[in-house]
Amino acid sequence: MAAGIRTEQVEFADLAGWEGDDHAAALAAFVRHCARDDDVPAKTGRIGVDGALLLDLCRTARAVRPDGARAFFEANFQPLRIGEPGFLTAYFEPELAGSRKRTDRFRVPLLSKPGDLVRIDDENRPAGLPAEFAFGRLMPDGRIVEHPDRGAIMDGALDGRDLELVWLEDPVDAFYVHVQGSARIRLTDGTAMRVAYAAKTGHSYFPIGRVMIERGLAEPGTVTMEVLRNWLAANPGEIDSVLRRNRSNIFFREVTDADPDAGPVGAAGIQLSAGRSLAVDRMLHTFGTPVFVEGELPAGNGGGTKPFARLMIAQDTGSAIVGAARGDLFIGSGAEAGAIAGDIQHKGRFTLLVPRSAAGVRP
Repeated sequence: MAAGIRTEQVEFADLAGWEGDDHAAALAAFVRHCARDDDVPAKTGRIGVDGALLLDLCRTARAVRPDGARAFFEANFQPLRIGEPGFLTAYFEPELAGSRKRTDRFRVPLLSKPGDLVRIDDENRPAGLPAEFAFGRLMPDGRIVEHPDRGAIMDGALDGRDLELVWLEDPVDAFYVHVQGSARIRLTDGTAMRVAYAAKTGHSYFPIGRVMIERGLAEPGTVTMEVLRNWLAANPGEIDSVLRRNRSNIFFREVTDADPDAGPVGAAGIQLSAGRSLAVDRMLHTFGTPVFVEGELPAGNGGGTKPFARLMIAQDTGSAIVGAARGDLFIGSGAEAGAIAGDIQHKGRFTLLVPRSAAGVRP
């Protein structure tokens, strides 16, 4: 186990709601990781769930009938509960209008990855650059420096480099595409395009809802996406300065080979499944790991909460998703999914399903 992460081996009978879950839906999401025979194992995260063993089990799962899904998981996996308190949020794929060319209406760009943006690891990290930076700017002389942040990009630091992938109408909409990491764009010519995360500047993510808390306008835990968007709509003069507080800027790529009826492509390189895909801390977790998530989530328009107990698959990540017991639920695409996702900021409990092989968890 990774240092400092408490875990406890439990049994399936200890997972509240396990019996009532739709295990076949979880199985369908799981086998996406081995849809092709040439799929390679996911990189093993620091918790130690072995990516090669997950891939072997995935290939076995392709022959499992839907009515055998529960038996498959119980026979091949050992539940391992994360000991620290968990926290759940949710995300979705926005659907927005846009244009491939700048117009009077569409003036806010989503940018593609600059050619001088490079990934940083322990081997090429320059002295003095904080460990949090996974990306930097490669200079002509070979030095790697901090990349311009969101504010500098808003001020034109990347103008003139033909990086504009698509243009949107509203800066707040564009910001939330950065937060969600993907979008479906309805273009002016009647066609549609999909964009997905390609890279980022490397700066730390800052939740801009914290601005309302700092100013005494809201209590912690109450700033949902709807609350924040309503405040920004009522105070348009605040938009520019508030968006700059999140220095992290996301770059995108156009997705042309995806199933239009499935979800966006996540960080694991596969299309997400609404209600079954989970974004996790990719430094700790291994993509493809089944994770049983328990919590009390919003019940809907009637208010209050209701029990949530579902087997999900670690298939994505995000700048704000940090820690072993931190998860982001993928809800789906469009405005309705966005309304549901924006209300979720709740405590949760995470139980990993680890391959039963003795090598399933590496020390």
